[in-house]
Amino acid sequence: MSGQLLLIDALNLIRRIYAVDSNQNKGSDEQMVNTCCARVAHACEKLIKITQATHAIAVFDGDKSWRYHYYALYKSSRAPMPTTLKNSLDKFKHAIEQTGIVVFAPVNDEADDIIATLAHKMAENQLYCTIVSTDKGFLPSLNSYINVYDYFKKEYVDHASIEQRFAVKQSRLIDFWAMAGDKTNDIPGIKGIGTKTAIAIINKHTDITQAAEDETLSPAVRKKLA
Repeated sequence: MSGQLLLIDALNLIRRIYAVDSNQNKGSDEQMVNTCCARVAHACEKLIKITQATHAIAVFDGDKSWRYHYYALYKSSRAPMPTTLKNSLDKFKHAIEQTGIVVFAPVNDEADDIIATLAHKMAENQLYCTIVSTDKGFLPSLNSYINVYDYFKKEYVDHASIEQRFAVKQSRLIDFWAMAGDKTNDIPGIKGIGTKTAIAIINKHTDITQAAEDETLSPAVRKKLA
C-alpha cells in the first residue's frame, strides 16, 4: 500500500454535526436525520480532498468497550446517544459508504482502538495517515507519519497547539493524564495531585521515576509518585 490513509472517528464527527442540526431542526426527526446525513457525507467528501487521501475508513464504536471490564465507571457521566440518532446509524453508515469511504464497526472495541492501531501500523511501515477527530486521546500518537485534523476548527493539530492547550509537551501527555486524570472519560488520576501540580512536576522532570526521587517535593507527593 502507498498513498495517504484517512481515518475518520465516525461518531465524533456525526454527533457534533447532529448536535447542531438537532438544535436548529424545525421539521420532523426524519427530515433532520436526512439533512444531517447529507452534511456528514459532504464533510467526508471535503476530508478526502483536504487530506488528499487515497484510502479512507470511517470507524464506529462497538456496542461495548472492553475497558468497562477493567473500570466500570469509564465514561459513566456521559449523556447517552440521542435515541433518534442511535436508531439512524445505519443511514449514516450508508451515507458515508456512498462517498467511497469504507465503514468499519467492530464488536467490542471503540473506534479509538481501531484507529490508533491502524495509524501506528501505518507509521511502522513509514506510511502516512490522517486521523480526523476532536478526541484528545489521539494526540499522543502525533508524529511525522500520523497527523490529527480537527474538522470543526478546520486545522491540523501541531505540537505547539498541544503545549498551549495542556501546558506540557505532546510527548508527556500520557504522564500528565496518568497524574491528573481524565475527566472527560471519568478516569481518576493520582489522588491529591491536581492539574497544576502535575504540570509543574512534568515540566521539571524527565519522567515520573525521577520526580519521585526529587527531594524538593514534599514527602507526601513523592510517596504518591512512588
